Amino acid sequence: MLPAEFVARCKRHRVVLSVVFLLIFPLVMPFKAIAVNILIYGLFALGFNLLFGTLGLLSFGHAALFGGGAYACGIAIVHYGAPWWLGIFAGLLGGMLIAAIIGALAIRTRGIYFAMVTLALAQCVYFVAYQASDFTGGENGLRGIDVRDINLFGLHINFVDPLNRYYVVAAFVAAALFVLSRILASPFGAVLEAVRENEARARACGYDVRATRFVAFVISGGFCGLAGALQALHLSIVPIETLYYQTSGLVVMMALLGGMGTFFGPFIGAGVFLLLENLVSLWTVHWQLVVGAAFVACVLFFPRGIWGTILLGRAK
Repeated sequence: MLPAEFVARCKRHRVVLSVVFLLIFPLVMPFKAIAVNILIYGLFALGFNLLFGTLGLLSFGHAALFGGGAYACGIAIVHYGAPWWLGIFAGLLGGMLIAAIIGALAIRTRGIYFAMVTLALAQCVYFVAYQASDFTGGENGLRGIDVRDINLFGLHINFVDPLNRYYVVAAFVAAALFVLSRILASPFGAVLEAVRENEARARACGYDVRATRFVAFVISGGFCGLAGALQALHLSIVPIETLYYQTSGLVVMMALLGGMGTFFGPFIGAGVFLLLENLVSLWTVHWQLVVGAAFVACVLFFPRGIWGTILLGRAK
């Protein structure tokens, strides 16, 4: 089988292959907690990748979508006694709602101005959460998101068990991958690529570019909000730093490391970043210097990212 044919077949069955990978992934990781973090941040980077890699819009405000989903999930559970599944749904809606507000204001701009507007609006969300300490816990973060057991269609799952926690998170990630695959394969996905490649031509063909950007931003917020909700359940706390601009920079690095515009690249980038952080931090407190150097080297020598370079090599 030719490499190009192999890549094409993998692309057609990418969701199935991703699910198979998710099933065996915790068995090859040294710690289940790292595997869960890779899934959550990979999903976060996946939402960012939809906006930047597919549509071509660089956002520096995705921390607001991720943190907004986490806080929405935590507030629903802690303050209103919502069950875990309703908390996850609240997180997804919270990410989409914040994305709708930020997107409505930011899509009027483009380029670096879009990036700066999203950054400024995300910092506004951070400030609101910092001040609303009665709901968010302020600088101490939101605590008490204690989900120990999950009852699903009569099935009792011990969520404290690391392996069970991983597979619960993996189930939501697999569902998100399926939804994203359908979006990219739909006519709307083709419109996203058309707007990215030639905005003027897409507008001349009758597509509403501004509406396309807005809808893509809201969908991206849904993926990021879901990731934030899963993070809240995983940590049992939502730190205020989740909304800080450094979280936005983190997801940009992960997406670029894995490969922008690729389907599974965000998870590769999240895995490389988190594994480097955990391994290098055992040797030195200056682990950020090593990870930063690895990121710079990747950008210089592998501009398509790790997964994007692998796919390009196989296609040849």
